[in-house]
Amino acid sequence: MLSRQQFRQQIRHTRQQLSASFQHQASLNLIKQFAHLPELPSANHIALYLTADGEIDTQPLIEWLWQQGKHVYLPVIHPFSKGHLLFLHYQPGTPMVLNQYRIAEPKLNQLLIRPINQLDIICTPLVGFDSTGHRLGMGGGYYDRTLAPWFRDHRGPKPIGLAHDCQHVDKLPVEAWDVPLSKIVTPSKIWQWECHG
Repeated sequence: MLSRQQFRQQIRHTRQQLSASFQHQASLNLIKQFAHLPELPSANHIALYLTADGEIDTQPLIEWLWQQGKHVYLPVIHPFSKGHLLFLHYQPGTPMVLNQYRIAEPKLNQLLIRPINQLDIICTPLVGFDSTGHRLGMGGGYYDRTLAPWFRDHRGPKPIGLAHDCQHVDKLPVEAWDVPLSKIVTPSKIWQWECHG
């Protein structure tokens, strides 16, 4: 089996080769799948993320959620708690800054922070996922730490992964701290597994 780092490099390379027109169509198909989530009608506070590194484009989904009257939140790297995320309310016109990874995030404003346990859905980025719902992240562990309390007691926000179909592999090498997902949405389908843990 490939190592985690080899999987990461291979899948990122595949993702980065996708054409702009393919990416655009994939982002529209993602909305169609997302709209079928049974959690969506009652979810008013949804965390998303801005796309980087060939990830599936989330901007059309964000704009569609705004049209549905949903509140959207974006992750901000916690300034004091190393390796953790805050989620800030995101609207058109929200002041943005680049974080240490050169990814745009809302400028830190305490008035815009929403506690994680008050979010309904947290959409997580991922590099790859396998047939049991394990996700391979970028290696920073931010989402594993953020999702760990949900994984323990299944309360709080519902974590849902977003990915291109080409990011699926049969089996990933798994570490003890990895938080598997019970749902991942791709342009072609909603993947679901029994709740882990």
